[in-house]
Amino acid sequence: MENATYIALSRLDTEQRAMSVVANNLANASTAGFKGEQVLFSDYLSRQSASGLPPGGDIQSYTQDRATFRDTTQGEFQQTGNPLDVAIGGDGYFQIRTDHGVRLTRSGRFERLTDGTISDESGNAVLDTQGNPIRLNPTDHSVTITSDGTIETETGIAGQIGIVTPADENRVHQEGGKLLRAEGQTTAVAAPKLMQGALEASNVKAMTEMTRMMDIQRNFQFIAQFVESEATRQQDAISKIVQNQS
Repeated sequence: MENATYIALSRLDTEQRAMSVVANNLANASTAGFKGEQVLFSDYLSRQSASGLPPGGDIQSYTQDRATFRDTTQGEFQQTGNPLDVAIGGDGYFQIRTDHGVRLTRSGRFERLTDGTISDESGNAVLDTQGNPIRLNPTDHSVTITSDGTIETETGIAGQIGIVTPADENRVHQEGGKLLRAEGQTTAVAAPKLMQGALEASNVKAMTEMTRMMDIQRNFQFIAQFVESEATRQQDAISKIVQNQS
């Protein structure tokens, strides 16, 4: 196999990775708090040591998948009227206690469990500023959440929603459409800006992602055709060599 085919295959591999990321973005275009992802590619340069190379032929450029990064742009706020729905303005994440440990999320679609615990849609407890689950009293019916996350009811203050930021945004990993796993420490946001009765929509622009997907498909098809034509050319060359030697 010639180097041209290897170079083309490296691009095919990265295009396939890009398609997977775009497909995941589209699948979560309506997921509250979801942040779209993009891939970062770069050139991997390989110097050739053979003699008699044509001008410019001493370097080969392969496509390399460097990283996937999240777009942390604020999504639009959508009014819901549900007193337990909360949107974060600016930086920060809610803390959710799951069976696998504490996770972060921007999705503030919360509900009340039978024991009064405020949880996400999967039943995972929402944590306060001390890292403890927030529970309402059985007699609490009127719930007010202030901009700093303080939860007030007719019986008093039930707690304060903890909002944190990870030490390194580049070390935050997606787990499904809503949860994030942060490596390292998190820091409490000193002055969070929360809005009750609203949700932050996904920041994915469906039309933009569809356009990106079509571009990736065209590139993939073009490169695949090139690889196929190269394979045919090599097979024809081998056949001619065998014929000449027979």
